[in-house]
Amino acid sequence: MKQLIECVPNFSEGRNLEIIKQITDVIEKSEGVKLLDVDPGYSTNRTVVTFVGTPDEVVETAFKVIKKAQELIDMRQHHGDHPRFGATDVCPLVPVSNITMEETAKYARKLAKMVGDALDIPIYCYENAASEEKRRNLANVRRGEYEGLKEKLADAEWKPDFGPAQFNESVAKSGATAISARDFLIAVNFNLNTTSTRRANAIAFDVREMGRPKREGNPITGKIMKDERGNNIMIPGTLKGTKAIGWYIDEYGVAQVSMNITNTSATPLHVAFEEIKAKAEQRGIRVTGTEIVGLVPKKALLDAGYYFLKKQQRSLGIDEKEVMKIAVKSMGLDDLKPFDPAEKVIEYLLEKDQSAKKLMDMTCAGFANETASESPAPGGGSIAAYMGALGAALGTMVANLSSHKPGWDERWEEFSDYAVQGQKLKDELLWLVDEDTHSFNLIMNAMGLPNGTDEEKTARKKAMEEATKYAIEIPFRTVQRAYEVFDLCEAMIEKGNPNSVTDAGVGVLCAKAAVIGAYLNVRINAAGLEDKEYADDMVGKAKGVVNKAVARETELLQRVEKVIG
Repeated sequence: MKQLIECVPNFSEGRNLEIIKQITDVIEKSEGVKLLDVDPGYSTNRTVVTFVGTPDEVVETAFKVIKKAQELIDMRQHHGDHPRFGATDVCPLVPVSNITMEETAKYARKLAKMVGDALDIPIYCYENAASEEKRRNLANVRRGEYEGLKEKLADAEWKPDFGPAQFNESVAKSGATAISARDFLIAVNFNLNTTSTRRANAIAFDVREMGRPKREGNPITGKIMKDERGNNIMIPGTLKGTKAIGWYIDEYGVAQVSMNITNTSATPLHVAFEEIKAKAEQRGIRVTGTEIVGLVPKKALLDAGYYFLKKQQRSLGIDEKEVMKIAVKSMGLDDLKPFDPAEKVIEYLLEKDQSAKKLMDMTCAGFANETASESPAPGGGSIAAYMGALGAALGTMVANLSSHKPGWDERWEEFSDYAVQGQKLKDELLWLVDEDTHSFNLIMNAMGLPNGTDEEKTARKKAMEEATKYAIEIPFRTVQRAYEVFDLCEAMIEKGNPNSVTDAGVGVLCAKAAVIGAYLNVRINAAGLEDKEYADDMVGKAKGVVNKAVARETELLQRVEKVIG
């Protein structure tokens, strides 16, 4: 499978849109990469760009954009609210799929050497690409910022990993660049109902992992205490894997706590939000909302949505889009400007780039019309999977209604668990709708292979056999998942809101139709397979599920009749 790396260069220009466009045009014209996001900030005078692609192409494109930024940005003229020391201030590489952090770090150092050697820019490698422990932390690498760069380069302990160690005319213009390999970093600003940078900083020091310096006597004005090596003694903050500062954003007229969450396992986004909120309240300040800078992994928002649903004692078994909406509203992600998950969530942007149209993206009418057309797909297999999905959806609906039933408040979690189970079943069956059509297309593609020479005949025969096996496995999976819908509907018939018992009953009917329909597809596809032992085994197992499904339908509908009666 294809390896993918994300690159998130931060450029020291957030006001001149023409310069930003010239930089991002380089990415859009490059092969093998996809520009995902451009996020300029006026007050910070900084633009965070995100693109993704295969490793070699990402490295090549990153080199090109660093070169373009070197041409267009003069650090001698730069002023902004964000710490920085170069035209391309930082350029982290992030493993996305089928690539390890170690491999990504090698690509980061390859890029660092290319830039240092060819462009004469001082390069510092940090985090997982760092050459020594003290360089892992970006704050150490960038300490002194651009204004202190000349002195830093003259210090033998801070000689760049690559590129010149002299503050010449070229370096005075470009500054230095920090390049890394790192995990997903969430850059987030928490909006405060104050204009006080000092108070925002105090909150930041409360929570960031580094914390604040320990002082003698007065904790604010007292002399900073030192250890035996002369380093500041620090009082750690409450959130692991975070870096934070406070600042005032003139663009919005509010102070913010600006945070980088470098370890989302240790500190998920919603945990950071809740802790900032608590520390702000202790100081008489309110968090009015949250601003995501750049992109965010889907898991961060889903975890947040589920967290706030639990706080409200509401069912977690709702559609992903609704979970996202809860996350957005709970953390005020749309406080300063609109927040569209389709434009800010990495996985959604990658899905959007896929050219193949999915059946499940159609309207109900469109899907029915496509099925009724002269095209052989979608066919019975896809329809069977869709009937199973509708059965799971009905069982989930009853669970969610039961979780909100007045007088059943203490049972919300019980029904939430059923609803979560139903959502998973529904989502997998919806995936099988498209995958059944895909498996049919694989057979058609194999049939279209050349069949002239003996070698071509052998290759075509092998491709047909493999495609046919897959076309058996997919409806068999539908048989299995659709049968699981019976368990959900049975629980709702027995335990759920009795006013919705007929909905669970219709779910049972859908499940039986899905099982039998998918079984028919297993049989017809197995008939064309040369591996008769495999074919007979799959048909036999599917038939066993059909027999159980027929019996359960009869039993469960009788229970529905009792409740109605």
